[in-house]
Amino acid sequence: MTRSAVLVLNAGSSSLKYQLISGSERLLSGLVERIGEPGGDHDHAVALGRILAELPEDVTVQAVGHRVVHGGEAFREATLITPAVLSALTELSSLAPLHNPPAVQGIEAALASLPGVPNVAVFDTAFHATLPPKAYLYALPYRFYTQDGIRRYGFHGTSHAYVSRRASELLGGVEKLVTLHLGNGASAAAVQSGQSIDTSMGLTPLEGLVMGTRSGDIDAGAVLRLSEQYGLQETSSLLNKESGLRGLSGVSNDLRDVRASDTEQARLALAVMTYRIIKQVGAYAAAMNGLDALVFTGGAGENDVQLRADVLSGLSFLGFEVDAAANRASGKERRITTPQSKPALVIPTDEEGEIARQTQEVVNR
Repeated sequence: MTRSAVLVLNAGSSSLKYQLISGSERLLSGLVERIGEPGGDHDHAVALGRILAELPEDVTVQAVGHRVVHGGEAFREATLITPAVLSALTELSSLAPLHNPPAVQGIEAALASLPGVPNVAVFDTAFHATLPPKAYLYALPYRFYTQDGIRRYGFHGTSHAYVSRRASELLGGVEKLVTLHLGNGASAAAVQSGQSIDTSMGLTPLEGLVMGTRSGDIDAGAVLRLSEQYGLQETSSLLNKESGLRGLSGVSNDLRDVRASDTEQARLALAVMTYRIIKQVGAYAAAMNGLDALVFTGGAGENDVQLRADVLSGLSFLGFEVDAAANRASGKERRITTPQSKPALVIPTDEEGEIARQTQEVVNR
């Protein structure tokens, strides 16, 4: 008996991550690296050809779902790929020059390799398309928004969408929720009645919380001064690749390494990161005039016991009290606060599953 499945592709500049998903079952997954480099596949089409050769004989690819980082204002939901859509995605590359071009290459490879199979673009930005203007506009001359699209877009949308929906299922509905995707990249979202109304990342994934190597929020005047002294290219590299936990701690961008380092600088880096998370949650509680629940996800959010405990301790004024035993457990969905506390949940994210789900919805329509 033949099974239908969705092939989920996440194309990087020199990589192609994939999962083959049939319902709730993961049939195949992997990562092809060094594409276009010596010793690697020539291009994404060759890499995809090798992936397709591995597919089980009893599986038919019903659709291909592509992770696309930036949908701009043009794409507010998962979208069936047509020639016009593909052209629009190419034009949006200016907003995500490191991420959208490889996604287009992955889409072109799938269209050529699987003729007649529908391809769907699922956007990191789409979940945040519900942000109101007061949340997405920067206080710049308005023409920079209308002419150049300079505004808050937000990212990690598939993760925030998945965990917020799952939290609602686990809690029997939730009105005012903050979701924390904490990892090497980190972002928060204020989710009201299932819709994102604010998020910490902005025009790019550089804004917001302290991350592994990204600075997060910083005075624009500091950026100007750094640019004057060191040049634009070096400043961009500094803010994106040398800052965050790595820059503050002097140890690593990996939270585990920083926590294991018994230095004052490492402890200070952890304190700054934790403080910024607490402050962001407090701001979103104010934005929603209350907070009913909190979700931790992402590599650090799911696995760092101390980070969760420290964040919840800083949010006791909102009615959160950690359950130490539940917080120490690992590897599953669970509530980590006491019965008398507001609920805080750990929900392992499933971005590939969310992409497959949205792809299936588009195909069904």
